[in-house]
Amino acid sequence: MEKLKLAPLPLLCIFLLFSGSAESARVFTIINQCKTVIWPAVTPGESFGGGGFPLRPGQSMVFTAPVGWSGRIWGRTDCSFDASGNGSCSTGSCGTLLRCGASGAPPASLAEFTLAAVDYYDVSLVDGFNLPMVIKPVNGQGNCSAAGCDGDLRQTCPSELAVKTNGRTVACRSACDVFDTDQYCCRGQFGNPATCQPTFYSKKFKAACPTAYSYAYDDPTSIFTCSNADYIITFCSTRKQSACSYHNNRLVCSGSSRSWPTIGMFTLTLALLLSFLVALQY
Repeated sequence: MEKLKLAPLPLLCIFLLFSGSAESARVFTIINQCKTVIWPAVTPGESFGGGGFPLRPGQSMVFTAPVGWSGRIWGRTDCSFDASGNGSCSTGSCGTLLRCGASGAPPASLAEFTLAAVDYYDVSLVDGFNLPMVIKPVNGQGNCSAAGCDGDLRQTCPSELAVKTNGRTVACRSACDVFDTDQYCCRGQFGNPATCQPTFYSKKFKAACPTAYSYAYDDPTSIFTCSNADYIITFCSTRKQSACSYHNNRLVCSGSSRSWPTIGMFTLTLALLLSFLVALQY
């Protein structure tokens, strides 16, 4: 993936949420490291700004979700919304609304969570791919591995699966969505893990995104668990890139067991910008 250009990192959103979060709540930091604006969507979205919002390149937003929340997060691309929040997107649309109350239209890369005593999370490409995305737990106990994509399937998508806009591939459909057969959709006689095996197309998805679901029964390398963690969801990142969040008056970064105590705004700004500069050198 090409190196991203450094973009302004608005920090106000990072300071607004943490003071009132419940002890058992999970903090979600959603970061856009893509070169263009994206419109993340969340369902159910009551704890996530109503379920939809724009993110400029380099911008992040922070939300707090209660234990018991189970839902999806995905990105929408090439959107246009009016002042009333009505509009359309090239990929990932949930009807015509900025704030999603239902799942997005495939193809779309999905981050999926079930928050409990032990959290379950994954990135799924079963409904296709539209953006690279990575989930990184921080401050958790257990396996707590990063999940998601290290590649951009828009660049390697087979032509028969490609979704194009003005000659540009904007998404990659799943084989089930395109061909609608029992084998590709893991149904009928293929409706169990023994008979539903990787196909040519799911192997292409897996090569680009080794820790994401490439087909319905791709469980062993695709679903992860962690306890008492906060989560950083980054678009257009890789699993090796560090990402930082701010929780309980401490700055924490993925890939590190350390956290830093209460710091001033200038120091926090500098630390976050440095983390992005390190990521850009990857």
